[in-house]
Formats: sequence, C-alpha cells, structure tokens
Amino acid sequence: MRKIRIIHFSPWADRLEDVDTFLRRLPGLDLSRRVTSQDLLAMARLDADWHGENSRAFAAMQHPEIDFLTARVTGPGGLIELAQAERPGDEEWWLIFEGQTPQKLAGVLKKLLPILAHLGVRFAWYAFDEVSRTTTAYQELAPFLQILIHDEAPIEVAAKAILPKACLTIHRSWVANLIPFTSPFLEKPEDKIVFLGSKLGLTDHRKRQIDFLKRAYGQRFVAIHDHSLPVGERNGLNRFKVSLCPEGRKFLTPAMSRTHTDRPFWSGCLGMIPVSENSQPGHRLDDLAASQLIQRYAHGNLDALKASCDRALAASTEDRRRIYDHFNRHETVGTVMAEALYAWERSLTDSVSRAPAVAAKA
Repeated sequence: MRKIRIIHFSPWADRLEDVDTFLRRLPGLDLSRRVTSQDLLAMARLDADWHGENSRAFAAMQHPEIDFLTARVTGPGGLIELAQAERPGDEEWWLIFEGQTPQKLAGVLKKLLPILAHLGVRFAWYAFDEVSRTTTAYQELAPFLQILIHDEAPIEVAAKAILPKACLTIHRSWVANLIPFTSPFLEKPEDKIVFLGSKLGLTDHRKRQIDFLKRAYGQRFVAIHDHSLPVGERNGLNRFKVSLCPEGRKFLTPAMSRTHTDRPFWSGCLGMIPVSENSQPGHRLDDLAASQLIQRYAHGNLDALKASCDRALAASTEDRRRIYDHFNRHETVGTVMAEALYAWERSLTDSVSRAPAVAAKA
C-alpha cells in the first residue's frame, strides 16, 4: 500500500507539527497579534477554528488502498522546517492547501516550491473559490500541482494552460469539513427549521426571507443570521429537522454559477434536510437536487422557498437517514481528497500503460 503523509498548510499554524498536537494548542492560541484591530478578534477565532477542522478532517482520511501516516500541519514559519526535513523513500509527502490560503505565501511560493518539489513533496489544492481569478498565488502554485480541486466553471483558459499535463483537475465545490459520522443520527429531531446565515449578516435579501418565514412558521423557525456559530457548536444543530442555507457571496459571477456554501453539506452530515437557495444563474447543486438529497428553491422566490421548507418538514425518518448516509459517505473534505489522491496515482498508472501502445503505433 502507498504510505502517504499529509501536511496541511494552515494560516493559523506556525511550526511544523503533528495535527493532534496543533489541535490541542489551537483553543488557547493568542490571536490578537494576528489581527489589525480587536473588533476582528471574534472573526479570527471563528476562522482559526474552521481551518482547524480542515486539519482534523485531512488527518482522519481513510482509503482502502492507502496507508495514511500521522498527519502534520504547518504555517508559514514551518515551511522552512519542511524544506530541511528528510523524507523516507517509501513515504509520499503531500502538502495540501485549501481555499485562498496560498495567498498568504504570495511571492514566496516561487522560491519555496522548487525546493520542496526537489525533496519529493507533492502538492494538492482544494480551491473552493475563484482562485485563478482572484489570487496572484495561483500563478506561482499552479505549475507545481499534482491535484487541483476547483470550483470555477470554467477555469480561465490561460490559468488552465499553466497546470502540468499530469495534474488531476476535478470540478467540485466545497463540502463538509468534518469527519464522517461524528454526529449521531437523531430519530426524532425537533420539527423546526434553522436558518444558517454567514458573515454577510442580515442583508436585505436575507431579512426578506427571514421575515417571511417568521410569519409562515412562527416558533417553528429559528434564525442564525450572522457568522456567530463556532464549528464546535455545529453538532448541536442536529436537534433541528430542517436546515435552510441561503446562497453565498460569489454565486452571481459567471465562473461561480454552480457553486455554494458548505452549509448544505455539513447540514446533511448532521441528519438535517438541507434547503438551499439556487444561485441566480442556476444549476447549483443540480445532482443533489435531482436525487432528492436537498430541497432547492429559485433565487428570491418566497413561494418556492415555503414549498421547499414544507417538503423538508414532511420528510420521513427514512428520507433523512438516506440523506445522512449519503453526505457522510460522499460529501466530506477528507473523503473527496482521499479519493483524489487515489485517482491521481491511478491516472499516472493508466498513462504509463497506454504509452507502449502509442509508441508501437508510431
């Protein structure tokens, strides 16, 4: 079996260390020196904990064909340690980036990556935003990537051209950053809808929906309309039957017309029925909607919103369990990355196996 050691780059980490060690330190980290004002401290805490869950999920990856060794995490400071480390010949080391975090290293990557690549380190990027359009780091990182999981439809032609030919590219949006089946399935949750907002807060668009749902459902509707939900409190939401996930900040741009937040995904993992607003250009979450794994309503359509919520509230225990099983088995970040790591090796094997036939024909 392949022996793979994951090294997750986290902007909130510092030195190179085992993920478990970092996660034990994370709750006590002094984040005040990392923000420009005390007003941002609460948001920094939420962000640090969210990225910590990514580290936890990557460290818990499993695959029947891969032996995952103890995972590590590094911040900018630990990359020098990584460049000086000795990699055993039977181990694959994968440095995993996610989101827009490589931008923290803009200007440094072009000097650092050749050194790490010479040591045999491989690179994967789970980019759930418009990174080829919005980060200068893309130009530095892309030529070294073995795996790019992206959320742009399409990637810019020029941006795609600088990826290595052997880079495995997968168009997939962000999913749940939690370990599968960590939240128990509740047979009898409260017959209520919880509205899960984001850092956009109470915009006019969301206030209109919230006011409408308060009138329609009264005390059966609970609204969390700011970004105040710590990741440690997510599991407690499984007491609700339905999760309403409004559309996110990027959905109106052409490249992101098929994207979404991660909320429908960890909602499904908790055993709730996800109800998701479709992006204005459409086509977001098509496959999940067609399989009745989410309920979806058209952008800003209040009648369609209520119809979706009604269907979700009427769902049976068997419906919820099917959704719970699907999201935990297929829609978590560790599962997606583990499958990508396996698929990358298989793509190389297939490429090599085809080469003699091509040469013979020539």
